[in-house]
Amino acid sequence: MIDTRINGFKLRFAEEKDAALILEFIKELAEYEKMLDEVVATEEILVDSLFRRKAAEVIIGEYEGKPVSFALFFHNFSTFLGRPGIYLEDLFVKPEMRGMGIGKIMLSFLAKLAVERNCGRLEWWCLDWNEPSIRFYKQMGAVPMEDWTVYRVCDSALINLSNTFDQE
Repeated sequence: MIDTRINGFKLRFAEEKDAALILEFIKELAEYEKMLDEVVATEEILVDSLFRRKAAEVIIGEYEGKPVSFALFFHNFSTFLGRPGIYLEDLFVKPEMRGMGIGKIMLSFLAKLAVERNCGRLEWWCLDWNEPSIRFYKQMGAVPMEDWTVYRVCDSALINLSNTFDQE
């Protein structure tokens, strides 16, 4: 457990036994973002992806021994910097725990981790309608990227694109 400046709030890296808890946090976040119907992750998928393949890491925040927040992140790479970065996929604090500084602690811990791992940046996306989070991120010194649009290929489009690769 990692102590924080909030009395009773500690951080820890998730373990395989936390798969159900992580899935619960993912679903709570998806419900908040009005995207619950898009969650297809299962405990088994999370165990495989997070703890066997180690595709990402998770930090759990506990207040007085009870899980109240999580952050899921992984390393990306900047060709311009020639160094890795940390990409924050999801950060969620239970609604009843917001306003205590827990989100700030989570972000500052990830920034510290990025510095310790010699990463060049800490990045994440935020939904355009999520004004409370946007204000919070800007208060932390985050700057929205101008002139960049996120592109995604998934589902059948991903399969179709992969089928265009001719190995012969």
